[in-house]
Amino acid sequence: MNTDYIENLKTNLPKTLDLTNELDLEKSKEIANNIFNKYTIDEINGLEIKLSENKDANPLMLHLAIKLAKSKKIISQLTDKIHVSVVFAVYKEHNRMKTKKEHEHGENFIILKISQLNWLFGDYKNFSWNMVIVDDGCPENSGKIAQEILNKKYKSKNVEVLFLEEAIKKQIQVTQPLSNTNQSRKGGSIEYGMWHVAQEKHDNHIIVFTDADLSTHLGQTGLLVDGIISENKRSAIGSRRENLSIVIKKGVRNNRGKLFIYLWKRMLPNLNYIIDTQCGFKAFKTETVKEIINETIEKQFAFDIELLLKTELIQNKSISKIPIAWIDSEAASTTTDLQPYLSMLKSMVLMYKKYLQKNEEANSFANFIDSLDENKWNKLVDNIPQDITSREPAEFDKFNDVKVADLQAIIN
Repeated sequence: MNTDYIENLKTNLPKTLDLTNELDLEKSKEIANNIFNKYTIDEINGLEIKLSENKDANPLMLHLAIKLAKSKKIISQLTDKIHVSVVFAVYKEHNRMKTKKEHEHGENFIILKISQLNWLFGDYKNFSWNMVIVDDGCPENSGKIAQEILNKKYKSKNVEVLFLEEAIKKQIQVTQPLSNTNQSRKGGSIEYGMWHVAQEKHDNHIIVFTDADLSTHLGQTGLLVDGIISENKRSAIGSRRENLSIVIKKGVRNNRGKLFIYLWKRMLPNLNYIIDTQCGFKAFKTETVKEIINETIEKQFAFDIELLLKTELIQNKSISKIPIAWIDSEAASTTTDLQPYLSMLKSMVLMYKKYLQKNEEANSFANFIDSLDENKWNKLVDNIPQDITSREPAEFDKFNDVKVADLQAIIN
């Protein structure tokens, strides 16, 4: 394999990459196309492994381009007729929908997501796709602004905007028990969008949900498709915690995230082989969506954990973990740097009680989490045991030496 092209890129590309910069995105696509044309899938896999051995020394754009080239190579080799539906929610995204010329936080993410999907699937007639944007009750009318953008810049009917508020008023089953959009924090809208596209008739229909921002380049969707089609899984989820994952994350959340993972793994052991439950890039077979989407208890930030748990209860080890490139997009973020871990954990207590057989360890952790308020949680976060902070989350499926009594002693 001639690697002169790759070596040249390693030397000459800038180290940084801005996924909101359309010039950076175009350059990444150009490099991905060249890699796609120059190398076989086995060679691309080898390049991916080689570059991951010293991630920080290699340009981020090259890492992304490798993922994109691999994704497109996978798509090019599939011959079955496949339809992909992409769903995401919008809430106070009225500025990020705009271009940078229109607003300093503009990402033009609707048009860029469309461009990314067209790049991936456009050359392959056995693939088709559509995209659904769901307004999560945005007070700034994000859904209507999205419609205006589409009317001006994209006339095709394969992208549509839905409104969670309308679905709640119609009492569509998937929205229950919501009585208004204030009770949803993305989860209600994503589940409604997934339910909506699941009503369509397609052979080999895969439903993907993602975040509104550009942190995950949708050109990587082929990696998820591969996890479902080639590995015959019910679901494939983007993961930022695999050896081949490429992650640029701003802010300091690592130890809080470790505590969160340690606690939920004590209650939901069925998902122990999964580390990153919160990456906003997940795919499901439509048949699975129809089985799991109704009668969920969580419509906020932990909704995807419930979907994964219900999937796993249908079939053991039915979720494929896909290492992706993920570059944090923080401008005008609709959530704070500190994720609502406590409320998510309390939701997982409800999931444990509804779906799983009870055991002594899980009961003790569930009761402990139920007893926490914000003050106690913050005290715990400020004093996380070193046995947790010094380990990697992948160890927490087996490591359980930190007991409830140890945590209780911290907050008393």
